[in-house]
Amino acid sequence: MNLDCLGWSNFFADSFEPYRQEGFTVGRVAIEHRKTYIVYSKHGELSAEVTGKLRYRASQTKDFPAVGDWVVIRARDSEKQATIHEILPRKSKFSRKIAGAKTEEQIVATNVDTVFLVSALDGDFNLRRIERYLILAWDSGATPVIVLNKADLCDNVERCLAQVEAIAYGRATLNALGIPIVVLSATNHQGFNALKPHLQPGQTVALLGSSGVGKSTITNQLIGTAVQTVQPVRQGDDRGKHTTTHRELIVLPTGGLIMDTPGMREIQIWAGDEGLQETFADIETLAQQCYFRNCQHNYEPGCAVQQALDEEKLDYQRFQNYQKLQKELNYLVRKQDEKLNLAEKEKWKKIHKAMRNHKKR
Repeated sequence: MNLDCLGWSNFFADSFEPYRQEGFTVGRVAIEHRKTYIVYSKHGELSAEVTGKLRYRASQTKDFPAVGDWVVIRARDSEKQATIHEILPRKSKFSRKIAGAKTEEQIVATNVDTVFLVSALDGDFNLRRIERYLILAWDSGATPVIVLNKADLCDNVERCLAQVEAIAYGRATLNALGIPIVVLSATNHQGFNALKPHLQPGQTVALLGSSGVGKSTITNQLIGTAVQTVQPVRQGDDRGKHTTTHRELIVLPTGGLIMDTPGMREIQIWAGDEGLQETFADIETLAQQCYFRNCQHNYEPGCAVQQALDEEKLDYQRFQNYQKLQKELNYLVRKQDEKLNLAEKEKWKKIHKAMRNHKKR
């Protein structure tokens, strides 16, 4: 396989150079299973496992290779197998908090150039969910594109589009450019020309969205064959089943790469303030105009946010979601700090124990 077509660039080549001098080769993770990986390389498609050293160093799931990663390998070409020794630095990383109470990062996709945030224009259309996805997208380092699918099932596409534009172009207060929005009917193969500029050779696109929004149908249309199984959504609430059960990096006939991911019912954010500021740039700009620097935007005098709400220049539900996500991020930061402190204490406990044992000898 041609590495350039797989997304290889100077960014990765510079990091790989010391390993190249030692005789290693490189590959890109296409599929991740529990203990094994499928890796694309110049030797073709290889089945790979991580070394014991890399496994020993890994303290969390984020320390293992993820789909999209470029990895340093020793290839056994005749066996179509390889051993993964290192993970090269990631250019971008789309993460979320793992489901449940545990505070741990789950990497969804890496080294992505563009994120297609897919939402359906059926009964499951949800503006607040789009805002949540945008926070993760901006924090990932990839460029977001909002894809509104199932236009054939929507009674008023123009109204829904206007609502999404209010979100996507909210950041236009800081930047003249909003987030691109593409309206599709994947089953009818309508609107796909608008996706082509993002699917250039060597460019990686990840499809992200809830179950049932049509990610697998979009993938199949782009590839030209039914690679991904498609399942109907439930009757009554338009919620979908998990069609895609694992992440997979697929090379398109055009030379670009697309990454289909399982639908996420629970989207717990794992991001910093930058993602929140980008997604809610309009509110952040208003907050800078408040009379008090530490304004909580409740009942303080001279609050520009409350004035915008009173004048209906700012949607109240959008503001409520902003406050909710802000609290969620603050809580996540506190939990991460607690975890770091505990890990630091545990590290020093081991060091002191080792020193005591050494003195007894």
